[in-house]
Amino acid sequence: MTRFSAAFLLAAAMGLSSCATSAPKDTFGLTATPSAAGPTRKGRQVLIANPVATQMLDSQNVVVHVSGQEYQFLGDSQWSDRLPKLVQLKLAQAFQNSGKVGGAGLPGEGLAIDEQIQTTINTFEISVSEGVAVVDITARLLNDRNGQVRASKNFRATVPVSGSGNKAYIAAMNSAFGQVSAALVAWALATM
Repeated sequence: MTRFSAAFLLAAAMGLSSCATSAPKDTFGLTATPSAAGPTRKGRQVLIANPVATQMLDSQNVVVHVSGQEYQFLGDSQWSDRLPKLVQLKLAQAFQNSGKVGGAGLPGEGLAIDEQIQTTINTFEISVSEGVAVVDITARLLNDRNGQVRASKNFRATVPVSGSGNKAYIAAMNSAFGQVSAALVAWALATM
């Protein structure tokens, strides 16, 4: 056996053993609360565009704001998909589950779109110094027929973390996102 192939096999074996001993991360999803508020817009179909987010938020990592400019990721935990994709899916579900629009979907699903919701995820984190989950999303409502922005608004929710451990942190973030998504849907229905 050559020196090169022996080194390669040793490196491969070390890689496999480190993979075998690392425990899988706990994986978490989000829930979007459908809004009961807002008028019914059964004749309107809504597209939820791909959210914009910084690289730190555009991943499966759960962000923890430690202090000042210091951020870390919640250990042994991850979102069930990239956070922007998860937010996009849950917003589409919130619109659809509200029962107040003709349809809601994502790009490429073939809907004849009337309105488009464009979002920017500004903050989606646990703030250690404040002991709260913070979700901050800016939304724009765009008339998809002519490209005009009808309105834009910022939605922010903070929810105290109740308890300790990763599940408590995720529960607070889920609650904050539920508040933001419900307010966003109600606002969009009232603005269409």
